[in-house]
Amino acid sequence: MPFFGPISRKELIYYFKKRGFDGPFPGSKHQFMTKGDISLPIPNPHQGDIGKELLTRILRQARIRKDEWENL
Repeated sequence: MPFFGPISRKELIYYFKKRGFDGPFPGSKHQFMTKGDISLPIPNPHQGDIGKELLTRILRQARIRKDEWENL
């Protein structure tokens, strides 16, 4: 179960795949993952982890609640 906090891009992709998302696919500025009608931009690789604020925004776009995220 992922902890709701800073997470690496690699782990983020891993957990989204566990939730049924496909990808990442190349995009114009960012890669993205899809699931049904959801198209979710994935942050570009950079040094450091993805912070809680950005993770919150990503989960909102993915229609995943915090408690669902922590109970994967």
